[in-house]
Amino acid sequence: MTEKKNTQGQDGKLSRRRFMGAAAATAAFTIVPSYVLGGANGKAPSEKLNIAGVGIGGMGKSNLGGCERENIVALCDVDWNYAAPVFKKYPNAKPWKDFRKMLDEQKDIDAVIVATPDHLHTPVAMAAMQRGKHVYVQKPLTRLVSEARALTEAARKYKVATQMGNQGHSQEGVRLICEWIWDGAIGEVREVHAWTNRPVWPQGIDRPKDTPPVPETLDWDLWVGPAPMRPYHPCYLPFNWRGWWDFGGGALADMACHVLDPVFSALKLKYATSVEASCTKVNKETFPLASMVHFEYPAREGMPAVKIHWYDGGLKPARPDVLEVGRSLDQESSNVLFIGSKGVLRCGEYGGSPRLIPETAMKAYKRPPQTLERIKGGHEQNWIRACKGGPAATSNFDYSGPFTEMVVMGNLALRPENVGKKLEWDGDKMLVTNDKKANDYVQMHYRQGWELKS
Repeated sequence: MTEKKNTQGQDGKLSRRRFMGAAAATAAFTIVPSYVLGGANGKAPSEKLNIAGVGIGGMGKSNLGGCERENIVALCDVDWNYAAPVFKKYPNAKPWKDFRKMLDEQKDIDAVIVATPDHLHTPVAMAAMQRGKHVYVQKPLTRLVSEARALTEAARKYKVATQMGNQGHSQEGVRLICEWIWDGAIGEVREVHAWTNRPVWPQGIDRPKDTPPVPETLDWDLWVGPAPMRPYHPCYLPFNWRGWWDFGGGALADMACHVLDPVFSALKLKYATSVEASCTKVNKETFPLASMVHFEYPAREGMPAVKIHWYDGGLKPARPDVLEVGRSLDQESSNVLFIGSKGVLRCGEYGGSPRLIPETAMKAYKRPPQTLERIKGGHEQNWIRACKGGPAATSNFDYSGPFTEMVVMGNLALRPENVGKKLEWDGDKMLVTNDKKANDYVQMHYRQGWELKS
């Protein structure tokens, strides 16, 4: 068998040569017999994958739509009323409520799409990988740092194709920003500001006191999964779970995997050395209405130390002096400003519509030659090619695992006990070094019966 090509190093670091190497090999991708391919399942590009979806009522429906040229063989959701349109769309797929039974009993599954609420990402993805299944996991990859590290290491151990569902990583904007930053378009970047209009769901609220009955079509125990058990209430699902500590990651986890993607990529980041947060009134049940999070990164790969500032809930950075009078600070609902020694670069969500500011600087800039190959066919198709023995997917866990660690480190600083503290971080050891108690939230404390199996 030929060795499966990996476009990223085992340490998760990026370089010009490694970055997005998936697309580079795609151009030369040809139909070959399955026996000459490496990787799990040995699927030839001409063979269809058998794909299962877990959590199919929301984003899972969209992800399945990106895989319709393959075989959709299994559909799993704990609320069959919410998922009914998807069951109807794929009538030949076997329906399930418990992903564990599905993985144990349905033997024809090659790959699994995980689009559950955040707190279930790790148990589902880990169980699938341990059974040799490729996995596509919606963003954020996990809720906590230790979970991101565990999935990254598991993907290497089980040698399966992986992808996080930050679809912007397969689009043009991230690549342009990398090429411009690496070309020196704005000089050395020592400061970045990023913000979003989220949350667009309730936060800063307490747990409801009423206990309405559980809908007949919903398995509440399975929905709660590894989180501490609590009474059912419609305030949690199908969407507003994002604002609750036990189930989601607030505005930061929801959007930073899109908004900070070009930052993490272009600045070749890995582990922060510190994180600090401030916010509106803290709450042990839900995330704050608005917050600011500040990350510090050391010098790396010829780049200087850099500070990354995150804002949500309506908070924004100061206008840069070079932004023209009358021109809005906001470009999209989420935005990024790279502050360089020679200029400023702005972009929107997913790295979209990057521009140097002021506009005169953009017009004067001579763009560098394209050095990064572009992804064709979309984020799901990029993963499917990897599942069939092609090069590693563009946001495989060697990239998206460390990136997710950055994102959820911000939520570690937003815990009520940690707000206002500067947490010093040892990324290699996955340890807060100046506050022992803070490390309790690096790990997930799973409900009995839901512990991860090694």
